[in-house]
Amino acid sequence: MAPVFEFVIEATSGSARAGRLTLPHGSVETPAFMPVGTQGTVRALSPQDLRAVGAELVLANTYHLHIRPGETVVAKLGGLHRFMGWDRPLLTDSGGFQVFSLEGFRRVSEDGVEFQSHVDGSRHTLTPERAVEVQWTLGADVAMAFDHVVPGGADVATARDALERTLRWLERCAGKHAELKASHDATTPRSTDPLGDNVQRGDVASCNQTLWPILQGGAHLELRTEGVRRILELGPWTGLAIGGLSVGEPKAVMFGVLDALAPALPPALPRYLMGVGFPGDLVAAVERGMDLFDCVAPTRNGRNGSAFTPDGAVNIRNAEYREDPRPLDATCDCETCTTFSRGYLRHLFVAEELLGLRLLSLHNVRFLIRLAAEMRAAIRAGDFQRWVAEWRHRYTRTGSA
Repeated sequence: MAPVFEFVIEATSGSARAGRLTLPHGSVETPAFMPVGTQGTVRALSPQDLRAVGAELVLANTYHLHIRPGETVVAKLGGLHRFMGWDRPLLTDSGGFQVFSLEGFRRVSEDGVEFQSHVDGSRHTLTPERAVEVQWTLGADVAMAFDHVVPGGADVATARDALERTLRWLERCAGKHAELKASHDATTPRSTDPLGDNVQRGDVASCNQTLWPILQGGAHLELRTEGVRRILELGPWTGLAIGGLSVGEPKAVMFGVLDALAPALPPALPRYLMGVGFPGDLVAAVERGMDLFDCVAPTRNGRNGSAFTPDGAVNIRNAEYREDPRPLDATCDCETCTTFSRGYLRHLFVAEELLGLRLLSLHNVRFLIRLAAEMRAAIRAGDFQRWVAEWRHRYTRTGSA
């Protein structure tokens, strides 16, 4: 029987890696983009849509699902996979980013974070242990440790404080996760239900969830490399996330941090760069050895009429597309591009028809998933740098970001 959690690097080209991540609900080919299903749904897209565009791993948000409907409701309805009708792997973030985004509505202490709900104003406390319990109850394949997030321009002292607290909280997350796992393994019978909450395989004495740490440290390279070392000392881990980037710092700073981190990152672990999802950023990050990505950009941009194409971004609301018979992207095989013209898509947005939001969101997610597949193919062919040069020349020649 295959292990429940396994990562195998199948090819490299420079620093770029192509691999396969095995999780309880299926395998994921990397590099991979994760659509963001914040509240147990990727906005405007059904699980059938996600399967049609080739999504293999979806992210859901711990904070939002804890606030509404509550993890106990999700559990009573069969766990998050069954609740949202998704039978492939799921990753839940810790809620740290969302909680720390509530500036003026939260209070940080060593114990955790007290915050005010954005829904009804009620007060809640999220500790490292509670964040792990919520994610365990939701039942995702991968749970993220609770971390302290700081803005991209944070000074050394602020970033040091966040790093130290994140490491202390990581120990507490790992302890709680081990406790839940031990209780699960001792009391839960095996199940083969593909949508169930308690999958175990063969002779693997493991629960159906793994915990990944998050590296903080701001834009300060010495903190980042120290953080990697100390996280690995607290291991073993089955993956490592890099947080606190793509939070307002210049892109050159983000890429500089990734360049400096490369020698310190263990090759055997999948590397998850959190919150990155614009096409050019994905390509640059894969160049630097990153494996997994998530972002709301494809669906948010799609709902606002902006589409990713090989020639840069297209604002479908522009009058120039009123009578345009061409597909949005002639290279794309998604429902949007194989069925409708640019002129029709513009009409939907001008008429404020909901179908337009779905169709552009669907295309943008498919674009990023295809982009990841193209990168995997180039890595396996040993020709990644040539592919990057050609892709970047075409994508940026019109001045699109």
